[in-house]
Amino acid sequence: RGNNIYRNTANGILAARNIEALLQSPLNRRLLSEGETLVGLNPEVGHVLMGHEELAYAFASILREGRLMHTHWNSQPLGNYDQDLNVGVLGIDQTYAALLTLKMYGYRGYFGIDINPERMPVERALILNINALRAACARLNELDYGEIVDAMFDPAGNRGIIEDIFTKALAPRSAQLLDIKSI
Repeated sequence: RGNNIYRNTANGILAARNIEALLQSPLNRRLLSEGETLVGLNPEVGHVLMGHEELAYAFASILREGRLMHTHWNSQPLGNYDQDLNVGVLGIDQTYAALLTLKMYGYRGYFGIDINPERMPVERALILNINALRAACARLNELDYGEIVDAMFDPAGNRGIIEDIFTKALAPRSAQLLDIKSI
């Protein structure tokens, strides 16, 4: 492998812009002038985390640029070498935050699975990862997004509301949670 000078999401976005600026074909120039994106990014969760980046922020940056082609999912400790662990094994908070970001941007693209299953059949690993992504997406689909948006636009009047929404979403039905809205 060569040495890639584009080591993080911001550098990847700059590379995409620079490559598009070099395109000479009249068709490419026309598409670019119409606001089309011709060079996109495919962030892998593990690589973003190896670069010590905040996953949801990295996805949001790419989405804001209109450059997200699809995503590659796995788990990874911050830094370290490329381990390609199963989705949700580490950094479940990063998984939920990134999926929430995708949902808020209306992402309808692919969820690729980039894993290196050890000590289990590949088919079992795929099922585990598909289930982890489906479970997280289903949990996020149950959230009250109106309440989340209200809290985002009026944080002073909604202190703790977003945390409460997520705590309740992840809590088992048997949890005896207290009501913060009465305070």
